[in-house]
Amino acid sequence: MKALFSSIILVLLFFSCNTDKTTSDLSESSTEETVQNKTPLEGAWELIGYHNYADNKVIDSFNTSPGYRQVKMYTPTKVMWSKYTPADSSEWFGYGSYRINGNELTEILEYGSQRMSEIIEEKKEFKHELIINGDTFSQIEIDEEGNMLYAENYKRIE
Repeated sequence: MKALFSSIILVLLFFSCNTDKTTSDLSESSTEETVQNKTPLEGAWELIGYHNYADNKVIDSFNTSPGYRQVKMYTPTKVMWSKYTPADSSEWFGYGSYRINGNELTEILEYGSQRMSEIIEEKKEFKHELIINGDTFSQIEIDEEGNMLYAENYKRIE
């Protein structure tokens, strides 16, 4: 009886060790895939300022106001952002997916705060020209005729 019990324990130990190795191999494989699928925007970014354009040239630049915060977070396929303005009790946030095609950033929002949801009902897809420079990026709003209107400028915080 003791021999049978010992044999069962040995078999269970063998399979549990073998399962751990497989789980470890899967984790390493998943990590490698994530690294290979990493986008240049992946991470957390904070809005630091704006540019206004006329005739596709910057005519005005300004930083965010004291206390104002807007943060965007990108995974390989998802985007989420939130905005805090001390003087405004409105909540602003949005969540969805995004894609980069050359120098074009398209964010497709699924839902957001109450005020943002009203905008999403009318327009879900937001296209911008994208300029990435190391740990900073700009997303530039373009009008129907292809003219630059304004840019939001971000710095990487993680």
